[in-house]
Amino acid sequence: MKIGFVGLGHMGNPMVKNLLKAGFDVTVYDKSAEAMQALAAAGAKPASSLIELAKGAEVLITMLQTGDQVKDVCLKKEGLFENSLPDVLYIDSSSIEIAASRELHHEAGLLGVCMIDAPVSGGVAGAEAGTLTFMVGGEEKVFNRAKPILEKLGKKIIHAGEGGHGQAAKICNNLILGVSMIAVSEAFTLAKKIGLDPKKFFEISSNASGQCWAMTKYSPVPDLVENVPSNNGYKAGFMAKMMLKDLLLGMHAAENAQASVPLGAVATELYSLFVGQGNGEMDFSGIIKMLMGE
Repeated sequence: MKIGFVGLGHMGNPMVKNLLKAGFDVTVYDKSAEAMQALAAAGAKPASSLIELAKGAEVLITMLQTGDQVKDVCLKKEGLFENSLPDVLYIDSSSIEIAASRELHHEAGLLGVCMIDAPVSGGVAGAEAGTLTFMVGGEEKVFNRAKPILEKLGKKIIHAGEGGHGQAAKICNNLILGVSMIAVSEAFTLAKKIGLDPKKFFEISSNASGQCWAMTKYSPVPDLVENVPSNNGYKAGFMAKMMLKDLLLGMHAAENAQASVPLGAVATELYSLFVGQGNGEMDFSGIIKMLMGE
């Protein structure tokens, strides 16, 4: 099967490598020639344009940062939709606005493109290990067509509902993640200030009612959990600026739905402050450093 993949950043690069390991014929495109060359060394075929990529692909995948980027890549005359093969399968794994995703679904339908929105959870480590969770929006028959491909990239492939519902699930999930990481960081900060040993507090809380993913799987305190960014100077698995982006998407969705999300609003303010201090490239768990005054 021939796959065209656009967006070769922190997430796209390991996803392409896993597709290659699974035996797919993968052509790649990115504005960064260096990013394409790195994957060419792994067996991918660089494309000189989106048109070249689209015309030879049975499946198209995008992993980009914003809705505007995805729409530009897909909807312009020299983009993916206008130049794709008939009945091509299109998977957008970017995390973007629900409205933008629904617009893309609409345009895809008009042009005979079979689309799903399939944002991910799991960060760079999940992308490298092929253990991502995919939250998928779109018609069930298109979901079933895409599932064997997504299973080469992740462990959990969940159909969330109609077009745009994958994005909705991702936004709601990361609202929980942003709030819980701050809560865990605040608890460790308080524990330190009142003299509790962090390892002892971790042992207690991870076996008590404070247990959560941010505590036991992604601890913001070093040397408590294996293979987490806090053990590596907070080198990003999931950059703080991307967490802020997802929280802002959540705030926009909440405003449109007239939903009350006060903790989400505070989390957004705190991550905005953290990123504004020049920490956007740091892992989002590094917010504990700000809360501890480091």
